[in-house]
Amino acid sequence: MNESLKELVLAEARTAGFDAARVTTPAAVGTAMAERLDQFVREGRHGDMHWMATTAERRRHPSQMWPDTRSIVMLGMNYAPERDPLAVLEDTSRGAISCYAQCSDYHDVVKKGLKKVAGALAQASGADVKVFVDTAPLMEKPLGEAAGLGWQGKHTNLVSREYGSWLFLGAILTSAEIEPDKSELDHCGSCNRCLDACPTNAFPAPYQLDARRCIAYLTIEHKGHIPAEFREAIGNRVFGCDDCLAVCPWNKFAVAAHETKLQALDGNQSMPIADLLAFDDAGFRKRFAGTPVKRTGRDRVVRNALIAAGNSGDGDLVPAVQHLLDDASPLVRAMAVWALRKLSDDAWREARRFHSVRETDPDVLAEWAAEAS
Repeated sequence: MNESLKELVLAEARTAGFDAARVTTPAAVGTAMAERLDQFVREGRHGDMHWMATTAERRRHPSQMWPDTRSIVMLGMNYAPERDPLAVLEDTSRGAISCYAQCSDYHDVVKKGLKKVAGALAQASGADVKVFVDTAPLMEKPLGEAAGLGWQGKHTNLVSREYGSWLFLGAILTSAEIEPDKSELDHCGSCNRCLDACPTNAFPAPYQLDARRCIAYLTIEHKGHIPAEFREAIGNRVFGCDDCLAVCPWNKFAVAAHETKLQALDGNQSMPIADLLAFDDAGFRKRFAGTPVKRTGRDRVVRNALIAAGNSGDGDLVPAVQHLLDDASPLVRAMAVWALRKLSDDAWREARRFHSVRETDPDVLAEWAAEAS
């Protein structure tokens, strides 16, 4: 093992803006990671994230990604918020945006740092390197645990003793052999705060997640209509959910992100629901350019904002909701039906006389029928 390579990697990681860096090997993850992934997919808990199933075989072990891998450098970048991320849930006039999406897109920020570290490693060792940030079939959280960055908590996210639940992860796979670090032990103990905090009971058991019930999945990844059973529990969350992360006791050691590009942009902690409902596609793209919110698209975010509008009880939002009954997107029209009924029975009945008879989309018609029963 080349100890000087490890010293170089750690020094370059600090220079590149990473808060934590550790090294592991492909063999360190064992078989538990593959077994948990198999159960997750077998039970359909990945929902309509179909790539989880189609890439499952490659996800089972990091060597499937690249057989020449000898060492894996796992790096973490702190994105802890300055404010309590749950406070905005009390203001039902605003739509809450998850902490990770309030800043510049972390893929770009982390990948830039990874390339700096990987470039220095390749130059010093002559070894091949590959960098990954969340978009390849690589299980970063188990690798982070194996490397000693933290442990996978009962909410299935990585928890760090230094940074709590607020680390973006990146990986460098290399053919160089670098001295590995020890894995981190589980320090959750008897605490169940993250499980108890979940508004939709998305954890079948500790260390297990059913994405189909998770607000982050429903508001970001899910492309269809959000099931009625979850709409009230979503509250005013229009993009993601931080509840299970925010209540972790280990967050008491975290300090706010020092990387400026991972600090919340002005106005991105939350937005007035009325403003969210008014977005057309061009306005949406301009407003959320360079952030993770843009990737989900205007229609799904407005769908979520309509759920927040319905839960707000704010009658002043009725005209904006009525306008969206004629939106080009069936996804939006369906949630406008639900939101209008929640806000005003009289306005809903009046709208139903004109809108339901000319509606052609079966999912939107189902919303009219469901609310009529």
